[in-house]
Amino acid sequence: MAWVWVCTSCCRQLAEAVLPTPTGIGAEERTPLLNPTPASLSPGPSFLRVPGIPNSGFSCPPNNFVSSGPLSGGCREVGLSVGSGSTWDPGATRASWPTAVLLADLEQDSRQGECALPGAAPAGLAPLKPEASQSSSPGPTNCMGARVVAEARMRDTDSAGPEPKSWLPHCDGGQETPESGRGQLPTVPELPSVMLLNGDCPESLRKEEGPTEPPRENGLDEAEPGEETTGQEVIVIQDTGFSVKILAPGIESFALQVSPQEMVQEIHQVLMDREDTCHRTCFSLHLDGNMLDHFSELRSVEGLQEGSVLRVVEEPYTVREARIHVRHVRDLLKSLDPSDAFNGVDCNSLSFLSVFTDGDLGDSGKRKKGLEMDPIDCTPPEYILPGSRERPLCPLQPQNRDWKPLQCLKVLTMSGWNPPPGNRKMHGDLMYLFVITAEDRQVSITASTRGFYLNQSTAYHFNPKPASPRFLSHSLVELLNQISPTFKKNFAVLQKKRVQRHPFERIATPFQVYSWTAPQAEHAMDCVRAEDAYTSRLGYEEHIPGQTRDWNEELQTTRELPRKNLPERLLRERAIFKVHSDFTAAATRGAMAVIDGNVMAINPSEETKMQMFIWNNIFFSLGFDVRDHYKDFGGDVAAYVAPANDLNGVRTYNAVDVEGLYTLGTVVVDYRGYRVTAQSIIPGILERDQEQSVIYGSIDFGKTVVSHPRYLELLERTSRPLKILRHHVLNDRDEEVELCSSVECKGIIGNDGRHYILDLLRTFPPDLNFLPVPGEQLPEECTRAGFPRSHRHKLSCLRQELVDAFVEHRYLLFMKLAALQLMQQKASKIENSTSLENGSPPSLESKSEDPLGPEAGSEEEGSGASGLAKVKELAETIASDDGTDPRSREVIRNACKAVGSISSTAFDVRFNPDIFSPGVRFPESCQEEVRDQKQLLKDAAAFLLSCQIPGLVKDCTDHVVLPMDGATLSEVMRQRGINMRYLGKVLDLVLRSPARDQLDHIYKIGIGELITRSAKHIFKTYLQGVELSGLSAAISHFLNCFLSSYPNPVAHLPADELVSKKRNRRRRNRPPGAADNTAWAVMTPQELWKNICQEAKNYFDFSLECESVDQAVEAYGLQKITLLREISLKTGIQILLKEYSFDSRHKPAFTEEDVLNIFPVVKHVNPKASDAFHFFQSGQAKVQQGFLKEGCELINEALNLFNNVYGAMHVEICACLRLLARLHYIMGDYAEALSNQQKAVLMSERVMGIEHPNTIQEYMHLALYCFASSQLSTALSLLYRARYLTLLVFGEDHPEMALLDNNIGLVLHGVMEYDLSLRFLENALDVSTKYHGPKSLKVALSHHLVARVYESKAEFRSALQHEKEGYTIYKTQLGEDHEKTKESSEYLKCLTQQAVALQRTMNEIYRNGSSANIPPLKFTAPSMASVLEQLNVINGILFIPLSQKDLENLKAEVARRHQLQEASKNRDKAEEPMATEPEPAGGPEDAASQPQAAKDPPSPSLQG
Repeated sequence: MAWVWVCTSCCRQLAEAVLPTPTGIGAEERTPLLNPTPASLSPGPSFLRVPGIPNSGFSCPPNNFVSSGPLSGGCREVGLSVGSGSTWDPGATRASWPTAVLLADLEQDSRQGECALPGAAPAGLAPLKPEASQSSSPGPTNCMGARVVAEARMRDTDSAGPEPKSWLPHCDGGQETPESGRGQLPTVPELPSVMLLNGDCPESLRKEEGPTEPPRENGLDEAEPGEETTGQEVIVIQDTGFSVKILAPGIESFALQVSPQEMVQEIHQVLMDREDTCHRTCFSLHLDGNMLDHFSELRSVEGLQEGSVLRVVEEPYTVREARIHVRHVRDLLKSLDPSDAFNGVDCNSLSFLSVFTDGDLGDSGKRKKGLEMDPIDCTPPEYILPGSRERPLCPLQPQNRDWKPLQCLKVLTMSGWNPPPGNRKMHGDLMYLFVITAEDRQVSITASTRGFYLNQSTAYHFNPKPASPRFLSHSLVELLNQISPTFKKNFAVLQKKRVQRHPFERIATPFQVYSWTAPQAEHAMDCVRAEDAYTSRLGYEEHIPGQTRDWNEELQTTRELPRKNLPERLLRERAIFKVHSDFTAAATRGAMAVIDGNVMAINPSEETKMQMFIWNNIFFSLGFDVRDHYKDFGGDVAAYVAPANDLNGVRTYNAVDVEGLYTLGTVVVDYRGYRVTAQSIIPGILERDQEQSVIYGSIDFGKTVVSHPRYLELLERTSRPLKILRHHVLNDRDEEVELCSSVECKGIIGNDGRHYILDLLRTFPPDLNFLPVPGEQLPEECTRAGFPRSHRHKLSCLRQELVDAFVEHRYLLFMKLAALQLMQQKASKIENSTSLENGSPPSLESKSEDPLGPEAGSEEEGSGASGLAKVKELAETIASDDGTDPRSREVIRNACKAVGSISSTAFDVRFNPDIFSPGVRFPESCQEEVRDQKQLLKDAAAFLLSCQIPGLVKDCTDHVVLPMDGATLSEVMRQRGINMRYLGKVLDLVLRSPARDQLDHIYKIGIGELITRSAKHIFKTYLQGVELSGLSAAISHFLNCFLSSYPNPVAHLPADELVSKKRNRRRRNRPPGAADNTAWAVMTPQELWKNICQEAKNYFDFSLECESVDQAVEAYGLQKITLLREISLKTGIQILLKEYSFDSRHKPAFTEEDVLNIFPVVKHVNPKASDAFHFFQSGQAKVQQGFLKEGCELINEALNLFNNVYGAMHVEICACLRLLARLHYIMGDYAEALSNQQKAVLMSERVMGIEHPNTIQEYMHLALYCFASSQLSTALSLLYRARYLTLLVFGEDHPEMALLDNNIGLVLHGVMEYDLSLRFLENALDVSTKYHGPKSLKVALSHHLVARVYESKAEFRSALQHEKEGYTIYKTQLGEDHEKTKESSEYLKCLTQQAVALQRTMNEIYRNGSSANIPPLKFTAPSMASVLEQLNVINGILFIPLSQKDLENLKAEVARRHQLQEASKNRDKAEEPMATEPEPAGGPEDAASQPQAAKDPPSPSLQG
């Protein structure tokens, strides 16, 4: 199937609703993916345009679906720069041509502990625009997408991993480049080092791990069949875009640029979004009198060519079309109204960037270019200034001018006279509407097959005859224009504003993002929402064959789509992603309906908590222990945890993606204190007993166990990437049964013949630190830390990330052991097998201590390239020896035994997930294997404590990771495989750390997270006892007890006279598990805080020293507003946007009116775009090596692929745009950098949240690019916004704040606001000193920045004092001869001269009075160029002038590295991430020329 490379510059802006149906109907109602019309699955990406905003578009699939994954903060990008001196320095000569050199400051993701590789760009790489730049060259000629038919090699299904790409289609539609054939894209072995997504969802990387592990583990076996790659042939065909003329009734004809791959439906979409045609929905397009099919591609339409005229023909309405039309009109009327975003409806979410940039940056850029030094008001609000204690909440959501609603109509709603009686149906009446115009005129409107007209009905009298004026209009908008002048005027203004908004503010996100605050909104009448609420929207699915969607069939069919080559894989991934996002939306709505009591149970006679539900073909169950299923595992607590573990299992098996093995669509929803699991339904499962259905696994935790050869074969393929051991267990008849998963994992063959696995809650091995087993002794590291501790449930598992890290660690150990012995053999050349055997036991004993000792940990963290080069060498030694020499085989055998490998000829570590499972028994013959497996689990538990947690604390100390709130801290822990239950241990280690002060921010975030998680646990059970009518009172009472200083808040019970005593006793439909419905009202703050401290001790094993919120705030330096944000995000509470007086002792902070809503907290699978991800990684690797242009093209390519799979909005697209912006900035193309970064900010706000730490980062990058484009006031307001958000999310005392304040101080210095500038710079100096130590190079730079401002103020004494401090640091850290030290020394001389001159002048004045002859004093107002240079330095972008000789050295070094990589790639595909740490190229001189990087942790600005 051919696939089209979309030229991004030819796409225009996105239509409001990018749906296949021309409606704004909700997620489930969109045309289902598996439409009988095959054309609807056409892989061509669509172009969607909005008139009036040319060339700022992007490509996106026809279906508007996109996803918000976990934070992509772990991915740091590379900042390096190219350009002649700098674009603003005209004095730079050709001789000192600088070249891209990467700062070590800009390290890649800390998890791999890598040092970024400084590479060299070709010498001639001046500031250049890459051909692939997005929307860089407007105009119709650009509409050429090269269609690429890439026949990739078949992917081996066992290791469903992507193959290396050896082709690179261009994105500019230009000619095919000679290199676009084979070998264009050397695949860099260090790919895992450049991570895009380090989320909760480890599957983003599992794809690669599939293929990389087998060769490693079978490094000494024969190659797997199917591994050899056939080359990829690439055919590039030019497809030229063309323009057609559109002729619509009532307006002048206009030209429209189209591409042959578009579908006719996409032109419909464009017309429905265009300002002058947006009011039409029911029309068809005709060419020469022939109607065009909706789903056909334009290239298949005969006679369609440049200049063809397409006529818009109005079609007769049906009931469905009439409803769609009314809904579309409603969407147009509400298009600027943010209420859907505040209410968390239809994947709308908030964005506030335009408030701070006054509209589109690109346009304002052109306007403001000349006004560089116009006076601008730089004074920030008081609460943003350093040292302010005030933390207001209202500025979080500033009032957007466009939100002041332009009232077009007062009411538009369905009439009470619906549906039309039979005789009126036969006159063509479809439905009736009731409208009150802005002029207070009440009218009744008939929607008929021919269009809309007024009828003579009133509220109480039905008269369907037409009223005057007898005006029949095909569009409701035209009719309303006739009868209401206000409507006509305001509707036109509204549409003008709508099309001016950036499309990223309007497109739906793939998964719903909820806002935890919202302003007080008037509740308006809304017919569409009203209808949605009462029909459950199922009525809207009438246009789908078979009424409701068969979710299971859709989910499984998309997985079965072919995936042999890139176009097929893109199509498949897009389909999988689309169905998943629709399923998640449907499951969330269903779960809320279940808890709110709107769904009938399928077992209504049972007790409430035992009930199960089916709604919209989704099965719902509650998180309670039904029928004592989890009695041995912790009862209800285990039943609550099991769905989350099961979801992790589903996520993992989906990522391994084995053909023929199917998992259920699974979504876990926490809502109002309950946990609901939503699953797709296996065909036929409801018609038979579970006992009959299960043909693999156990339904009673291991008593009866069955197996099945087909399941063993399928699961065997997953066992290697998931490190699961194939093993035997005994059933109740003492028969051996072979399994390749845990016993709980059940296999069921559905009526559709597919092999399903479910109940994957024990996919990963148990965590022995939280599972005390009588008679088992844990290693010393564990017992020292107070383990094993008994936990509330027995389902604690290790995370997949931990299992992977542990296996990596063991692999290194294996290499060292084997190579060491081989070398000894070679050295001695003495055949002495006894010495070998004697050498074996010590290595075995060392198994538990040695590998896990601190030195092994530090080895893993910090082993440099040299050590790992050695390991590589060793691997080669081992490989070359293998099979020839019996002694070397003996060596391998010993090494395998020492590291616990299950094979004796190759490294292969796997876990048996059933070890220590209650009720599971193993046959006698396996006892030795079981003993080894137990030891392996103990070692893994010790590894977590002795390597992973200390490694995390070290990374935090070095500021390699910079969490800012609870979510980012959890993220960082999970990436290292540390479960949240270890949070107390992490905090203990932070407290004991010698660098305790430098970890102050981590400690505060950790304590805040500990308190809010403990509060969340209590809140969950607290809410279960609350009736719906008392919900807002109960939540406000809880918040008062949790956060308010008011000593005895009283709960407001629902008014008593409304509660009917008689009916209350008999009502059976109480909420699940409800006890006394007013028990919640007696909670007091003292009791709540006592419970929080108790919960923290029991769950996290951490002692909190506080009895009230005020003591906690005092003792740990927390902020109440931050705690409020954390608890609201964790529990789904939405509160009113206003200032809360937390500290008032006279009245409680919250009333029931302040609690606006409670939202679900949803966990779901995040399907990945694997090919796009690899392009992104290759691009990052290229950039790391300094090949900016190639890197830029690859990343543009990745952006295209991401857009193709995810649609326009996704967290990974955000990372892509950020890196592109960075590259364009470095290459001197500021406008392009600004445009990409603006998209990144909007996307981050929409997909991650307006105050997410990632959004704060994006704001800072955007401010830098604005400053470089001379938009000074915009840059300042963006920086102030970032500072406000940081204060709200964490507070002032964070290492990131130093960077932020340096940025603000420098910009203020540039606009000559010296006093204000000093306040920020001096604060930055204090924060840097605290977190980096007084001798750090960052602090030296901070001193220098402060000195410059004092110099500008002519306060030379202070300037000298600061510069001397800086000079001292440079001298001690870098030595006298370093250029930084020399620069500082020069600057000191210059300051001294100025001070002396000033003193002379003063003396002269004192001596001679006013007649003194004063020489003019030289006060240096900073030039913009010098300020920008400093901004680049602090943000980690350095322009380093290199001599020709340096250049040659660098190029040689890069070439040498490249050869090494190529050589090693063939031998050792599965090199660890740790094994790819290159030393900084260019020798010590280069490292020294990067002082910041040389000794200092990386700059936070480059984060992800």
